[in-house]
Amino acid sequence: MAGKYLVVGAGFSGAVLAHRLAVLLPESHIEVWDEKSHIAGNCYTARNPETGIMVHQYGPHIFNTDKKPIWDFVNQYVQLEPFFHRVHAHVDGKVFSLPINLNTINQFFGEKFCPAQAQEFIREKGDGSIGEPRNFEEQALKFLGAELYQTFFYGYTKKQWGCDPRELPASILKRLPVRFCDNDSYYEHPFVGIPREGYTVLVEKLLQKPNIHLKLNRKFSPGEEISGFDHVFFTGPLDAFFQYKYGRLGYRTVTFEPFVSEGTFQEVAVMNYCEESVPYTRITEHKHFAPWETHSKTICFKEYSKETTEADPPFYPKRLARDKALLKQYRQDAEALGQVSFLGRLGTYRYMDMHHVIGESLEFAQKFSAAVRTGTCPPVFPNQEAFA
Repeated sequence: MAGKYLVVGAGFSGAVLAHRLAVLLPESHIEVWDEKSHIAGNCYTARNPETGIMVHQYGPHIFNTDKKPIWDFVNQYVQLEPFFHRVHAHVDGKVFSLPINLNTINQFFGEKFCPAQAQEFIREKGDGSIGEPRNFEEQALKFLGAELYQTFFYGYTKKQWGCDPRELPASILKRLPVRFCDNDSYYEHPFVGIPREGYTVLVEKLLQKPNIHLKLNRKFSPGEEISGFDHVFFTGPLDAFFQYKYGRLGYRTVTFEPFVSEGTFQEVAVMNYCEESVPYTRITEHKHFAPWETHSKTICFKEYSKETTEADPPFYPKRLARDKALLKQYRQDAEALGQVSFLGRLGTYRYMDMHHVIGESLEFAQKFSAAVRTGTCPPVFPNQEAFA
């Protein structure tokens, strides 16, 4: 069935959605607009001209999933090279492995625990007086104890989120496992990899459909006339679409300070700096993201986290109590529009990994195309989890 559709944003959400709509509705005309000069959004990769290294321009992105269909979908377009992601923590001149595991516990406490002993030791360290944790700090104290929390999480969290950990939801820490074995892989999913040619090539191939028409440096302005399209899919910030009428949703943004040197700077791709006194949150060394390549020089990024202003791109949704109240208001306005759908990390104001974004966009395209064929009302949001 013919139709004219606008997808705002050429990141993973927009690109996967446009690609799938182009397949499911082959007679449709699909325009993809992005205000940036490049595709792929924050997953954009490009080679650094001085070193020849493929750089993750907006911070490291490692594709990981427990869903083989999503892994297979990506592998149709690029070769995902298996990648073992290690993250280390720098504290007071010492280096520890993350997530916290058996080696971390033994090194930090100067012990030689077996797994069962370590588990019992940490259980005793935890604050048993805390019932259901109400915030990030209580989650950490209940399950880790004060020493590990203060060393590895308190200062880093304050830098990353710009607020006291007691203001953050407990769910943030739940994403970081504690292991009582020596497995130091950052991810527990069975499928972990990085595109050999970079993420930009992946998005490029997704958009290579005859009925997809890409326009870069094309900003969608709030309040812009959209009557020329049968439907609009907005993957930008939800509050921006409504011109911040209720106020701005809280985000943290990231700035990067690159430096180039000879050889190798650190032994892993990502080194967290947990001390509050160190101004940056971590250093990423990008040559480690492509261990199948060899380079004589190296390029690293120091990352600094700060509150998002009008001039900054939003990175991480804070989702504090105030934000959730605003989100409810914006959701009500969105559901009253009828001609616009919202999806992706910014459009639904959620923290989402790449595999979540891809899977949700594939499913959303399926639902929308079914609505078009049956003449029923198309969905506004992917699912209700966006507002939990």
